[in-house]
Amino acid sequence: MFSHVTVGVADLDRAARFYDAVLGPLGLVQRVPPTGAAPDWRCWVGRSATLPRFYAHLPFDGALATAGNGTMVAFLAPTPASVSLAHAAGLAAGGSDEGAPGPRPHYGDAYFGAYLRDPDGNKVHVVHRGDLPA
Repeated sequence: MFSHVTVGVADLDRAARFYDAVLGPLGLVQRVPPTGAAPDWRCWVGRSATLPRFYAHLPFDGALATAGNGTMVAFLAPTPASVSLAHAAGLAAGGSDEGAPGPRPHYGDAYFGAYLRDPDGNKVHVVHRGDLPA
């Protein structure tokens, strides 16, 4: 459905540490930019996939990166344990807690999620949806 999702960041190295920590337990890896690519982004993708992609990018217009009010990126996790690992790793990598890992029965019987913010304030949700086929 999606080609890619991008969030604006102020510091690529800091963003890379955070997203490497959060996305690693979900099976996503940082993609090496092609030779000659502008050094203003980082990208994560599934180990054996080319799409969809998640980007952390310096703003194209050179203005300050800001988090969108009401904007959130949600990453699908393979297990509830990977939700907890991603949340803890994100906190250790400079993120802030927006909701500890746990069941969210108001979203579904087998919904297990956690919320955090990256160091630039972008809201991130990590979720295992046990109601979906593997």
